[in-house]
Amino acid sequence: MIEYRSIAKTFPDGTEAVGDFSLVLPSRSTTVFVGSSGCGKTTLLRMVNRMVDPSSGQILIDDVDIATRDKVELRRSIGYVMQHAGLLPHRSVIDNIGTVLRLNGVSKDEARERSLAILPTVGLTTDQADRYPSQLSGGQQQRVGVARALVTDPNILLMDEPFGAVDPIVRDELQQELLRLQDELDKTIVFVTHDIDEAFLLGDQIVILKTGGEIAQVGAPADIIADPADDFVRSFIGLDKGARALHVEDRDGVRVVVDGTGKATGVLES
Repeated sequence: MIEYRSIAKTFPDGTEAVGDFSLVLPSRSTTVFVGSSGCGKTTLLRMVNRMVDPSSGQILIDDVDIATRDKVELRRSIGYVMQHAGLLPHRSVIDNIGTVLRLNGVSKDEARERSLAILPTVGLTTDQADRYPSQLSGGQQQRVGVARALVTDPNILLMDEPFGAVDPIVRDELQQELLRLQDELDKTIVFVTHDIDEAFLLGDQIVILKTGGEIAQVGAPADIIADPADDFVRSFIGLDKGARALHVEDRDGVRVVVDGTGKATGVLES
């Protein structure tokens, strides 16, 4: 369990990224921070592994204040996936995956063995193990990034807009892979995105943020759609434009589900 207690963060230039933030992130579930640029969502995520330290307040993992833990040890115990994978271009796929294992003192042979074993978990093959990042597609690079985060079997996985730099088809594939992985591995995932549809797809708990890390609403996707807290939330999730109002149309004998903008969102089976 991750708990934020009265967290605030002001950067040296005077920018207040987070004002006063308190929230519990349940274990073995996916919490998604979603909001526009500058709302503090990435700052909140990076506080969990102390890439950013709060100006005040506490963050606890399983009731232990992370300020009492060594930063390096903490970071190596938490999986972290960033938007552009962050792979080392001069190192092979298998060596990139095993980076944290090697830093933790695991032998080269064992690191390679464990890294090879996790390839199928993220949809990669052993044929790709000795390739370099430049020889992979954007989606494959992201899969390597996820494998690197998972290979140490961390309890917590931080994901900072990990699918934002790939095309829509690959993004959909990676989203489905993450849902499958969570079903299999049961991690505590903190996910950051600016895309509300991605948040609703992936999140068990959705945290909609305003500027300064102010919580607009917290809840399950269905609860937020059914009962938005205010006009800000209604607008953010698209209810004010009727975007989530669905109806059925018959198109050439096929019953198609259409949203308020006229976009087809699915097909009803007979």
